[in-house]
Amino acid sequence: MVVWCPDWSVVAGLAEVGKPPRTPAAVLKANVVEVCNGPARVEGVRRGHRRRDAQARCPELELLTASDDRDARAFEPVLATVEELRPGVAALRPGLLAVRAPGSWFGTEANAAATVCQALVEAGVWDLRLGLADDLFTAEQAARTADLQAWEVVPEGESAAFLRSLPVHVLEGDGPQGREAVSLLQRLGLTTLGDLAALPGEAVEHRLGRYGASVWRRARGEDPALFAARTPPPELEAEVVFEPPLDSVEAITFSVRTTAERFLTQLAHHQLVATGVRIEAESEGAVCSRRTWLHPRHFGARDLVDRVHWQLQSGVAGAGVRSRKDPGSVQAPIDRVRFVPEVVEPAAAHGEALWGGAADDLVERGVARVQGMVGFDAVRRPVLQGGRSPAARQALVPWGEKAVDLRPVERPWPGRVPGPAPVRVFAAPPVAEVVDDGGRAVAVTERGVVTSAPCRFRLGAGLLPWQPVAAWAGPWPVDESWWSGGAGLSARFQVVGADGRAWLLLCAPGGWSVEAGYD
Repeated sequence: MVVWCPDWSVVAGLAEVGKPPRTPAAVLKANVVEVCNGPARVEGVRRGHRRRDAQARCPELELLTASDDRDARAFEPVLATVEELRPGVAALRPGLLAVRAPGSWFGTEANAAATVCQALVEAGVWDLRLGLADDLFTAEQAARTADLQAWEVVPEGESAAFLRSLPVHVLEGDGPQGREAVSLLQRLGLTTLGDLAALPGEAVEHRLGRYGASVWRRARGEDPALFAARTPPPELEAEVVFEPPLDSVEAITFSVRTTAERFLTQLAHHQLVATGVRIEAESEGAVCSRRTWLHPRHFGARDLVDRVHWQLQSGVAGAGVRSRKDPGSVQAPIDRVRFVPEVVEPAAAHGEALWGGAADDLVERGVARVQGMVGFDAVRRPVLQGGRSPAARQALVPWGEKAVDLRPVERPWPGRVPGPAPVRVFAAPPVAEVVDDGGRAVAVTERGVVTSAPCRFRLGAGLLPWQPVAAWAGPWPVDESWWSGGAGLSARFQVVGADGRAWLLLCAPGGWSVEAGYD
């Protein structure tokens, strides 16, 4: 049995931002629509549309960022609901799960599907479809052909007949590899899975490789793929109750250390480590502070204690936990602190290197001490992301947090200046002047053509007086953010002065400026 919840990324994203489920919405990745829901598709939005095209078709479109962690967390209650009816659930991906068909438990397979559907609807999952078949691939395709809150049962031994009429487009669910195979099959004149299944298996494997052979077996209803059922996660939460309640941040931080160690010991007993932990603080039985913390490696007891201190002291994600009169106390006494693991990974994946990691541990402890003195968000580390300018390619992330929502580095980024990267990037670019041999200011036309060759230049803020240009390269024109009053048409130049130093200059509508310097 396969349970399919369409457009799950959009469902999880709308729930996170508190929007109604029927709001037209799309999940974007690198400014391209990755998933959109039914109301957005009615307005003409489709997967693969650029952000601007999607908004042109549906101006009220709610734009959501892609987050695998968010989708998985939101899908956890669905897994737990099905697990209560039939243990051994496998999460194929957020929005899609498989389980051994529990027909013998409920009389017939249709009764089992009706029971599972009713349980999920009562749990608040409205858009779902179910499919039952002999193999995993056929069951998934059966679920995709079912109606809303309904199920499709493929009789035993009828998988090949059911798949024969399906279009080859169903393979696009396999990702880029599937979309490439669909394009090739269509060029070969194969439009249905039945056409593919009728071909000799050896010929298909010779033309499409191992993936093509697996698709051929699936099209014939001979899919041998198995799924690994997950075991229900043990209760790994840990909490400490304060009697009487405490109103001092330092006292609370000191008192949770033992609980933090017990929490990590429970995880270690199951050979797990936590990379994402939700910390909740309660006052008079109500949660007054809640935040999910991420760690680039995995949490230790000291890390958890520090997060509790930062969370209560700064009042993040709560209704003002810290007292305004006394920063070392809280507005309402805290009577309970709870650690909830949200992201756990096998401990073997985080083992120490061959020679240990003592140096890394010393650095982390030192930085953690600095954070304890100056604040969590005050200590940041640079992370590389995609962008055209040197400043845009830098992102600052609080030390100890995972970097999320970064622009992908592997994109082409037209207009980006090639390497090597500059060693000094100015937060506030100083002004500059560039002139030709006649003393006229050098500019760039709308077609990206330099009006005259640079001959002399100088940099403001006391960086460099007038000097001749020994060599220059460019321009690298870009036209960005013109729709929001941003930079508009501009161009970057690499300029080497007579003293041998190199600079990255920007020619924008407002004049010249120096963005960075080379070593």
